[in-house]
Amino acid sequence: MEHIQVKGEYLTLGQFLKEIAEIGSGGEAKWYLADYPVYVDHEEENRRGRKLYPGMVVELYDGRIYQMDNNNEA
Repeated sequence: MEHIQVKGEYLTLGQFLKEIAEIGSGGEAKWYLADYPVYVDHEEENRRGRKLYPGMVVELYDGRIYQMDNNNEA
């Protein structure tokens, strides 16, 4: 499991996908989510604006798992 630092209160799913270099721009998020299943806390999610808060877990179609962490945590 990899850890992603949430800068601020939350990170949107589209911003997350861009941060991990799964997409090149925020505009690609809609198409990515239409083509590949993404799970947030074990529930399939297709909204690019879904807010990801510290403690949430995101799983991609290829099995990679990411946990959102506070900016203060390591």
